[in-house]
Amino acid sequence: MTAQQKIKKRLDQGLHICVGLDTDISKIPEHLHSSPNPVLEFNKIIIENTYKYAAAYKINFAFYEKEGTQGFDNILETIKYLPVKEILTIGDAKRGDIGNTSQMYAKSVFEYFNFDSITINPYMGFDSIQPFLSYHNKINFILALTSNPGSNDFEKLKLDNGLYLYQQVINTVTSWNVEKNCGLVFGATNLDELKANINLFRDLPILLPGVGSQGGDLEGVVKTFRNANSNNFIINVSRALIYCDSSMEFGKKVNQALQELNRTISKII
Repeated sequence: MTAQQKIKKRLDQGLHICVGLDTDISKIPEHLHSSPNPVLEFNKIIIENTYKYAAAYKINFAFYEKEGTQGFDNILETIKYLPVKEILTIGDAKRGDIGNTSQMYAKSVFEYFNFDSITINPYMGFDSIQPFLSYHNKINFILALTSNPGSNDFEKLKLDNGLYLYQQVINTVTSWNVEKNCGLVFGATNLDELKANINLFRDLPILLPGVGSQGGDLEGVVKTFRNANSNNFIINVSRALIYCDSSMEFGKKVNQALQELNRTISKII
């Protein structure tokens, strides 16, 4: 299945939560620390208890790269646990560089790690994005308006044409979406901006980080998409979900928490 088919299948099932595997060994349950590979064991248990109810999985490279080669091995091994033939995987690497460098980044994420999609920083323009767009069966989630407070520094600057920078990004990404392999990252912490700009998204899949520990309003986000008659969104939840319990039964608790999120969404849409 292509990335586009995978995300559509899960969205059609009413599943909108992306499980963020931002695994930090200092935060995982203490009893796992005696495992040969605590991070991998934690990820395995999370996946086993969530894969039936998740829309996607997002692996943030930073939490793994810090461990060097062991971290990269953990990414590869984690992917093996995922039902990759049926569920979208997102390499949260926020890549973007001059063309030949981006070509190598694209090969790394799409061919070596075999992710279905990636997060990309568009700051350097089209030639930094084009190598990723050449993979027609993948999805490229391009940063538009992020969930962090620092998004005010650049992303909300007003341009001479009257648009905010993030709005210009949305319009430009829409023009790049010839092969229907572009998406957007739009922080759930920016609910007012989401309501004001949702009609700009058209047929772009939207990845929304920021619900949970960052304070994004889950119900507000879902209602906004419902009111726009749009179903093309996935909401990432990382820390608030995977660290919701630290007992021996944490897998079961994560399962219950994810299903509760799904019930909340289903009541709205």
